Order: sequence, then structure tokens, then C-alpha cells
Amino acid sequence: MFRRLAARSVALTATPTGPCRSTTILCVRKDNKVILIGDRQVTLGERIVAKSSAVKLRRLSDNKVAIGFAGSTADAFALMEKLESKLQDFPDQLTRAAVELAKDWRTDKALRRLEASLIVCNDRLEMLEIDGQGNVITPEEDGIIAIGSGGTYAKAAARALADVDGFDAERIARKAMKIATDIDVFSNSNWDVEVLERKEEEGGEKKKEE
Repeated sequence: MFRRLAARSVALTATPTGPCRSTTILCVRKDNKVILIGDRQVTLGERIVAKSSAVKLRRLSDNKVAIGFAGSTADAFALMEKLESKLQDFPDQLTRAAVELAKDWRTDKALRRLEASLIVCNDRLEMLEIDGQGNVITPEEDGIIAIGSGGTYAKAAARALADVDGFDAERIARKAMKIATDIDVFSNSNWDVEVLERKEEEGGEKKKEE
């Protein structure tokens, strides 16, 4: 019963720009670490699970930048290619590159049709959301961003866990993701995790949980 009600609430909150972005992508920043975590489920419509092993996280810019997406996979890849080009034009300037991408997204007729949302973060601990309208959104002071059908649940859980003693960024992200994917019928418990730490020479590491 609860899962059916959750599915109904997600459907009601779907954005007008396209179908419900069926996934959960969460980004948590705490101390000197940023964690980007996302599930692997692909859903067609409201019921059919098309795939349970789709990787929705990627690395760009010599592994210094991590990106997670919700929405159309093809559209997200088109936007990631565009963002990578902007990062080459503006190296080590994530915000500038994201703003330039957003400008193109709003003005280019082809890009305006793309249905995807992105979370982008880097080893300088910068975090941004680029939504389906081409807006660039910075996180609130708590350093938490989430997108997708389970994003609201993940964000609420991460906020509740942020001040728990002994919980670092990765532990917060994993626990919040577990809560969100248990509730959201459009997300699953197969996750990918990207870890970015503030280091001079090393851009972080990638972990996977099957």
C-alpha cells in the first residue's frame, strides 16, 4: 500500500518538461569529501523495469569531475558531451562551464528538447545541479543535492543524517540512498558511487556496489 502511494506521489510531482525522471541520484558534501551515488534501474512508463544495470554516473575532465543524470539516457549523454566541451574551454572552472552549458541549453533549439537533469561535482568540492529547464542551481549550506523520482526522499534522509556523530559523507549518502530506494519504486538497490576528495594531485576514486 505504502509503495503504491509513494509511486502515485512521484507521478504527481513529475516535471512538465517530460516524464518522471525514474531514478535516484544523490550528492553529499561533508568535510573534505564529496560523494555522488546513483542507482541503476531504468523504467519505461510507470511499471516496466527495462534494465537494472544502467550506469548513470560518469567521470569527465581527467577524472576531476563526476556527473550523475536523471531522465533520458541519450539526452543526458548529449548534455555530458556538451559539458565536457565547455570544461575544455574553461578548465578548472566548473561553474563557468555549467553556466555556459545552461546558456546553450536555453537558446539552442535542439538542446531545448533534451529531457534530462544533471548533478555535477569536482575535486574542489564544488557541486551543481543543472535542471531540465537549463537552470544552474547551487546546493544549500547543508551541501546536499538530489534529483530523480527518489530525490526528495534521498535529500530528506541525508539532511536528517548529516549531523549524526560518526557519519561521514559516504556513510550519509549510502544510508540515505538505502532509505530512498526502499521507498521509491522507480529506483533499485544496485548503486554506483563516485568519491571525490580535496587533493592536489589525485582526483578521487570510484567504487561500485552491486
